Amino acid sequence: MKPIDPDIASARACVIDGRATSRAEVARLLKRLGVGQVDQFPRPAEARKLLAALQYDIIVCEYDFPDDPMTGQELVDELRAAQHLPLSSVVVLISGEASYAKVAEAAEAALDAYLVKPYTEDALRIKLIEARRRKRQLQPILDKIDQKAYSEAAQLCVALFEARGPGWLQAARLGAELLLRQGDAQGAMRLQDAVLETKALPWARTGLAAADDQGGARPPQGPRRTLESLLAEQPGSSDAYDLMCRTLLEKGDAAGALATMRRASGLMPSSIPRLQKLGVLAFYYGDAGEAIEALERATDLGLSAKAYDLQGLVLQAALQFDLRQTCPLARTHAAFGKVLAGIPGSVRLARFGEVLDALRLLALGKMAEAAGQVQGMLQTARDPQFDFEAACNALMLAARLAREDHAVHGIDTAVALLARRFAVSKASCELLASAARMDESVASAIREGYAYIGQQAEDAVSLSVRGNPAAAVQALLAGAEDTLNGRLLDLAEHTLRRHHAAIRDTAPLQQRIDALRQRYHSYGAQLRLAPASTST
Repeated sequence: MKPIDPDIASARACVIDGRATSRAEVARLLKRLGVGQVDQFPRPAEARKLLAALQYDIIVCEYDFPDDPMTGQELVDELRAAQHLPLSSVVVLISGEASYAKVAEAAEAALDAYLVKPYTEDALRIKLIEARRRKRQLQPILDKIDQKAYSEAAQLCVALFEARGPGWLQAARLGAELLLRQGDAQGAMRLQDAVLETKALPWARTGLAAADDQGGARPPQGPRRTLESLLAEQPGSSDAYDLMCRTLLEKGDAAGALATMRRASGLMPSSIPRLQKLGVLAFYYGDAGEAIEALERATDLGLSAKAYDLQGLVLQAALQFDLRQTCPLARTHAAFGKVLAGIPGSVRLARFGEVLDALRLLALGKMAEAAGQVQGMLQTARDPQFDFEAACNALMLAARLAREDHAVHGIDTAVALLARRFAVSKASCELLASAARMDESVASAIREGYAYIGQQAEDAVSLSVRGNPAAAVQALLAGAEDTLNGRLLDLAEHTLRRHHAAIRDTAPLQQRIDALRQRYHSYGAQLRLAPASTST
């Protein structure tokens, strides 16, 4: 049989199927189509490890696995979330399900083809030819993304989209994501609107909600209503759950966010990222029993998996301390040590190690040593790499020390600093307070810090309204430099741009803004979960 394209002989493919007969048959078909190397995996867990380490040009995956709770789509979704699925790879999902819901979910998971059994060799051949042709058309865009030249990649996406050439639909999706990354919500919305005109794919509607969330909303709908409509029609739209969860948190509906992630995890019970997000939300806003159950299950499923984030292990250890589970806490501490040894040089993971060490000292009754450890962490609270996550972890430890009647020296000053730096919104304020909820005096101090930032912002706005925008920018910049609060910095830049014509010598002001933003680039109510291998 004639090869499907000139490069197919150098391609590497993998087949993931729990049934030996059908797995071997797909591998045979790929060989007949000219694929140079074909690897086979009977279970998602085995494929997950190798797919995270090796790059495959073609991935053919069964949807259902007889003795495994994880579906093929969940595997693809997890790999994509962990950025272990190259954009250049062709992904084909095979299933006996022919319903629109499954096809729509496949589209959302960024698949290139969906085959319904029984299918013919010719059907697989046509799907692969079409998918690889699209990838070649998109290759200049993919190269720019690999080079992290995101602005250029977005421009190429828009050009291909406007020309309606082969692969324009995929270019529209990539372009919308890239434009959102650059803060161009309106541009992203234009691409997603065009996709919706052809077919209301869940990922396009999710993209519209994301654009709304970043400032492109067309009232009165907004992202929440878009997502509610989508999830009512397509309850398997996994990306929509993540965005809905974030939207609800930002609106102050923590209970709704927890319920949303509980539902998402129920639909994908073997998804490590979903379980960890559920566990983190339950830790801050829900029940300790639900939190530790979700976090321990995620650990059991894959502590060594690329998609696993070690912040989940930190919170798991905190819950084990709360429940006086001394032996499980010791095992968690030891397990983290082994992982940390394999990933040297990570500032984030080193901070996790400090938190786990402090919890271990607390469990051993060494209160003074634990307090010293936390005090050392808090002394770095103005460092550029000390982020919102580190603040939450430090407050979590301080609250547990207070519960044991052992306060950290200088805690009042440290809490005020953390609140003023990281309380950039009502949602971030309440998350910080939730981290310290075992010590109500600390939680109250965090809310006072948020109120202080709000008053600074209000005073600056009053200056601008009274006709002195230059003084407003100066006041906001001084406040941002003192507190490192991103909200004040954003407001300073917004005021400078809006009143540019009325402010003399704006260049020095912009330089101060740029310098502060470049050094302190991370802030916000981020329940961050990232693969350990990408942690910094």
